[in-house]
Amino acid sequence: MGKKTKRTADSSSSEDEEEYVVEKVLDRRVVKGQVEYLLKWKGFSEENNTWEPEKNLDCPELISEFMKKYKKMKEGENNKPREKSESNKRKSNFSNNADDIKSKKKREQSNDIARGFERGLEPEKIIGATDSCGDLMFLMRWKDTDEADLVLAKEANVKCPQIVIAFYEERLTWHAYPEDAENKEKETAKS
Repeated sequence: MGKKTKRTADSSSSEDEEEYVVEKVLDRRVVKGQVEYLLKWKGFSEENNTWEPEKNLDCPELISEFMKKYKKMKEGENNKPREKSESNKRKSNFSNNADDIKSKKKREQSNDIARGFERGLEPEKIIGATDSCGDLMFLMRWKDTDEADLVLAKEANVKCPQIVIAFYEERLTWHAYPEDAENKEKETAKS
């Protein structure tokens, strides 16, 4: 099962880990030379599907399964019979060009979908955090929308430091050690 982990403090231990689980890989694209996958997150609605860089993912089985289907689909497109009558070729070329234009526009629109702070939305709350190839990422919920996006922690630290502080404060736990309590009692008795 594909996973993205995030650390959260539990009432019992700050070492417990919560995970975002990838339910299914839906699509693939290349943006600026970087492969990204459209992911359906387990326990979240379709509205929360996100494009994530391949390097951030830990779900090789799901990616492999998707790529098998993806390659079969591509091979099926390339292996279609080529011989057609001249009139059918003209009709087919026209419809293929129209389909190509539609699919190109659709791809451009999906590549242009803004994520995170690029959308110009005001952050409401950090829902969770995950380590993504050494980069800390926050799952940010936005005001006036039910959507959430993964954003770089570095960016959130600059653009909404109070929300970052609130996130950490919610998860902060203090551990008292018996030796510390005994030492304080001894110091109080001496005074």
